[in-house]
Amino acid sequence: MKKIFYISLTVIASSMLIVACSSKNDFDEAYEERPVSELYNEAMDFLKEKKYEKAVSAFDEVERQHPYDKWATKAQLMAAYSYYENKKYDDAIVSLDRFIQLHPGNKDAPYAYYLKSLCYYEQISGIKRDQEMTRLAMESLQELVTRFPASEYARDARLKIDLTVDHLAGKEMDIGRYYLKRKQYLPAINRFKTVVMKYQTTTHVQEALYRLIEAYTAFGLVNEANRTGAVLGYNFPGSEWYQFGYNLIETGQSEVKKEKERTWLGMKF
Repeated sequence: MKKIFYISLTVIASSMLIVACSSKNDFDEAYEERPVSELYNEAMDFLKEKKYEKAVSAFDEVERQHPYDKWATKAQLMAAYSYYENKKYDDAIVSLDRFIQLHPGNKDAPYAYYLKSLCYYEQISGIKRDQEMTRLAMESLQELVTRFPASEYARDARLKIDLTVDHLAGKEMDIGRYYLKRKQYLPAINRFKTVVMKYQTTTHVQEALYRLIEAYTAFGLVNEANRTGAVLGYNFPGSEWYQFGYNLIETGQSEVKKEKERTWLGMKF
C-alpha cells in the first residue's frame, strides 16, 4: 500500500508540473514584449486600414506593456478615436472620460473634450424624436468652450452650440404647433413662450411670437395677443410673421385658417 501511494503522489506531481509548464508556455506565447514604437505604429496601421477593433486592441496593448511611457497616454486617446471612427460612441465616451480623468492637464485634453462632444453631436436626431443627445451635445460643447476658450476647437464648438440651441428650439416649436392644431392652447402657449424666453437668438422666435398671437386670439386673450403683436412688430417690423400677426389681430383669422379655406375652395372649384 505504501508503495502504491508513493507512486500515485509521483504521478500527480508530474501531472501538475506538466500543466504548469504548459500554462507557462501558453502565457509566453500570448505575451510578447515589444518596443513601444513598434506597437504604436502597428496600431496606427490598423486605424489607417479602418480595422477599428484591431486598432483598439493594439492601442490597449501599448498601454498594457508600457503603462508609464508617454505613448501610452497617446494610445489611450487614439483607442477612443478608433471607437469613434467605428461609430461605437458609448465606448468612445467611456474611454474619453477615463482619459480626461487621468490626464486633465494634458495638451490633448481639449481634443478629448471636443471628441466627446462629437460623439453626442453625431447622434442628434430629427426634431420629431427625443432630444436627449442634443442636450448632452450642447452641455459637452459648452464645457469645452468654458474650459478651453482659446483652443483651436472652441470656434467650431461655438458654431455647433448655436446649431444645437436652434435644434432644441425647433423641437419646442414642433410640440407647440402640435398642441395648437389640437386646440390645446395653454400647453401650446407654454411651448412658444419657452422659445421666446429661452431661445431668443434662434431663427424660431418670429414664428413663436406669431403662434402666441394665434393661441391668445383663439383662447380669447385679446390684450395678450395685442401685446405680443407689439413685441413682434417692434423686433421684426419687416418680417412676414409680423404681417401675419397684424392681419390676425385685425381680422381675427389666422393664416393657417385662411390657407385651409383657400385649399377647400380650390377643391370645390
